[in-house]
Amino acid sequence: LLQHENLKHFTSITVAAVIFKVTIKNIERELICPACKELFTHPLILPCQHNICHKCVKELLLTLDDSFNDVGSDNSNQSSPRLWVNSPSLDKIDRINRPDPDLLYNVTKQGLTNYTGWKRNSLTPKTTIFPCPGCEHDVDLGERGINGLFRNFTLETIVERYRQAARAATAIMCDLCKPPPQESTKSCMDCSASYCNECFKIYHPWGTIKAQHEYVGPTTNFRPKILMCPEHETERVNMYCELCRRPVCHLCKLGGGNHSNHRVTTMSSAYKTLKEKLSKDINYLIGKESQVKSQISELNLLMKETECNGERAKEDAITHFEKLFEILEERKSSVLKAIDASKKLRLDKFQTQMEEYQGLLENNGLVGYAQEVLKETDQSCFVQTAKQLHLRIQKATESLKSFRPAAQTSFEDYVINTSKQTELLGELSFFSSGIDVPEINEEQSKVYNNALINWHQPEKDTADSYVLEYRKINRDQEMLSWNEVEVCGTSKVISELESNCNYAFRVRAYKGSICSPCSRELILHTPPAPVFNFLFDEKCGYNNEHLLLNLKRDRVESRAGFNLLLAAERIQVGYYTSLDYIIGDVGITKGKHFWAFRVEPYSYLVKAGVASSDKLQEWLRSPRDAVSPRYEQDSGHDSGSEDACFDSSQRFTLVTIGMKKFFIPKSPTFNEAENRVLPMPTSIGVFLDYDKGKVGFYDMDHMKCLYERQVDCSSTMYPAFALMGSGGIQLEEPIMTK
Repeated sequence: LLQHENLKHFTSITVAAVIFKVTIKNIERELICPACKELFTHPLILPCQHNICHKCVKELLLTLDDSFNDVGSDNSNQSSPRLWVNSPSLDKIDRINRPDPDLLYNVTKQGLTNYTGWKRNSLTPKTTIFPCPGCEHDVDLGERGINGLFRNFTLETIVERYRQAARAATAIMCDLCKPPPQESTKSCMDCSASYCNECFKIYHPWGTIKAQHEYVGPTTNFRPKILMCPEHETERVNMYCELCRRPVCHLCKLGGGNHSNHRVTTMSSAYKTLKEKLSKDINYLIGKESQVKSQISELNLLMKETECNGERAKEDAITHFEKLFEILEERKSSVLKAIDASKKLRLDKFQTQMEEYQGLLENNGLVGYAQEVLKETDQSCFVQTAKQLHLRIQKATESLKSFRPAAQTSFEDYVINTSKQTELLGELSFFSSGIDVPEINEEQSKVYNNALINWHQPEKDTADSYVLEYRKINRDQEMLSWNEVEVCGTSKVISELESNCNYAFRVRAYKGSICSPCSRELILHTPPAPVFNFLFDEKCGYNNEHLLLNLKRDRVESRAGFNLLLAAERIQVGYYTSLDYIIGDVGITKGKHFWAFRVEPYSYLVKAGVASSDKLQEWLRSPRDAVSPRYEQDSGHDSGSEDACFDSSQRFTLVTIGMKKFFIPKSPTFNEAENRVLPMPTSIGVFLDYDKGKVGFYDMDHMKCLYERQVDCSSTMYPAFALMGSGGIQLEEPIMTK
């Protein structure tokens, strides 16, 4: 029966190994140590959560140790910054003989845990800091050095499976067979040994405790069944530190431990949470397989395009250099011809002068001819010839007295000055680097009914045109393809954007065929609903004695404060100033709508929101001295009535803005004063969902909801505003496509 079960177990392991072999070959990249670039060997988990081989971290520390020794002086003492690593040798531990299987055996190959009762070296190494090969951030191993690191058994097991898949033809031999050993069929995780069928039956007889041992397929990777704490070697880890992101024991959490003030959770809870997160993320990636494949295809196309563009750029560079070579060769030829012509002319002059001087020698040239003339005895013939000859002799005599070469031997005028050209050639660079990246002006760029994007080019550069790119960012941060718009100026209005979405914008400049890199991306969030267009109503409830409306009817100012000052001489007792209401000229009966406005910073009290038609009639028909905002819901005043009679749904909702502050109405959620007072946004948005009976107030700069509540939308709803004292309201102007 045992043999039958073993055969079934071995068969299932073999089948699983075949399946695993197909998938494991694709993950080799994750199994490579960032330091040695080879498969992990006894990987350790660094504080930054990256993995590194045990031997690699030792080599890094020894390298730092040697560098300190190189810098130190000859008379350095024991206080010099030497990094000591007191970790047992791997080779020594690997040579440990197999123990008695009955003995509790918790050995790890880097010496973090060993036999029960084994005590670590009592020497405390100094703090060791080195750069992580994975992220290049400094890693502080603390006083315990390597001894304080966990061994990544899970990664080690996966690496071992990969090694087995890679060396499927290499058998693992039985550790207890007499020579020659037989091929092992299983390995015991409790005994840390591999067995053939016969040896397994001998050392694990049926009906004994050893028969309960855990056995797997043949392997050389034996890990302890219980993970022990590196800080307290006799304690098993049973908690998880959320701050340090590592398992700890109960002694680490107790007073005096390194994690005493840290937030910890149970190992089962951490296991469940991390497994759920990992499974969720893996399922998400698996669900995005088609997207990943499309992006891989896009990357392949980009690689091919890059290769083609690179070759084209090389050809263009060669062409430009060949043109320079042609110019240099042509210039070289003309310069050499000029030098040769000057040299020939000078040599001819020297040759002529030399021949003349040779004629002054006896029996040569002019002197010889004169000597022959002197032999003439006929006086008339002699005088006829001697006159001209005498002039020549005199000229030769004078030149002999003041010798001057017929030409210069120096070619100083023909020295080529290439210093300027050499400097220019030394600065030879790519023309595309001469056009800077345009910068998007975040202050002048905004989104409302449309998106307005403004940018500028550095003053030293001028671009012929620009290309504005934009794309939608999904809620799961999925990036869609870029849309491109060619622009001649430095601003562009983008229309037909979806509501309540994030959009990324970037721009690049073109100068001829040269393109600059893309600018830094600007992320804008569109309003949660289509923009609702309206103007202030100058008829319904409008008080022209206190309010001043401009001709466009998109701006209103309150003059109540000025009238109060004119009548101040008659005021001897408390005087009450009422609210002056003004509403939009268009009502809402369905759908989702959004509008925005700006409140002037000098405004004392402004109320804004929505109100139903019947509520507005009630306000506007009531006498002004009878309606006090102290007893109205959402008035912004601290009245006791608001604490007791908060209605979950009412026919209006108004928030208070004033003195550069935004006041959230009191509610069970916002009860404390410090939670209800916010800085006044530059622009305030109002979102009304008529069908769901919900109204929200937004900070337009960040498109962030500041306050939201239910509202009774059983009748027509209007944008409503009210002012008290001096103040001003400006409706946000729609962004026109022109």
